[in-house]
Amino acid sequence: MSPSAEALITARRLTLRFDGREVLQGIDLTLSRGEIVTVIGPNGAGKSTLLRVILGLLTPDEGEVLRAADLTVGYLPQRLHIDPTLPLTVRRFLNLPHRQGSEAVTRALGEVSAGQLEGAQLHALSGGEFQRVLLARALLREPNLLVLDEPAQGVDYAGQAEFFRLIDRARRRLSCGVLMVSHDLHLVMAATDRVICLNQHVCCTGAPEAVSRDPNYLALFGPTAASAFGVYRHDHDHTHDLTGQALPLQDQGHYHGHNHGPGHNHHHGREDS
Repeated sequence: MSPSAEALITARRLTLRFDGREVLQGIDLTLSRGEIVTVIGPNGAGKSTLLRVILGLLTPDEGEVLRAADLTVGYLPQRLHIDPTLPLTVRRFLNLPHRQGSEAVTRALGEVSAGQLEGAQLHALSGGEFQRVLLARALLREPNLLVLDEPAQGVDYAGQAEFFRLIDRARRRLSCGVLMVSHDLHLVMAATDRVICLNQHVCCTGAPEAVSRDPNYLALFGPTAASAFGVYRHDHDHTHDLTGQALPLQDQGHYHGHNHGPGHNHHHGREDS
């Protein structure tokens, strides 16, 4: 059986066990071309594991994943360790493991507003710069599916909305689907079309506004969690780079996921199962 013409991924009844413990229980998921789907959930909910099953890196004990025949995946992992003693420029990194044309590398870095980093040493990059380079690497394949595991980790608060804008711009140019895991609840509404709330099983799913009112979501994250979706829409005459510096407004849709409260959490390289 094949997925529908528009579906890039169709997962049915996915169940996965580690040491006799179910870490995924009967997961159904469909992702279509042009759609951004974000998976949220507490630590240990199975979010990264679900991505690995969908990518074919893990085999489920039950269920199946149907993939479009022309599926091409660009992947931004949650964690990528580079030996800091290794002399490796951004240009050389983007040519691993397969050599890319210099024009393709320049174009990919330009698309994520990181053209100035092409000759920089990888170990000298800030967290936000490194995430941009990883996104450029994912885009080099001209994918029709982007899979992003905590793509804004290491990015300061002011730059997170800008990073999600880059993802949205790539989605529009490529007409690709985006499957993303994120802890940044305050940006989910602005950055996604559909939310899947996961805690080994699918607790609830739907548009962000609907999920924020779902009793299962509130039970999982607590009664104050709905405020994380308090994203307002307004126009700016500037946006921010990943260091918080003001940049001219270009072609972004006029949305910004700001949470002006004093507290927010960053999760760096945290695995879940």
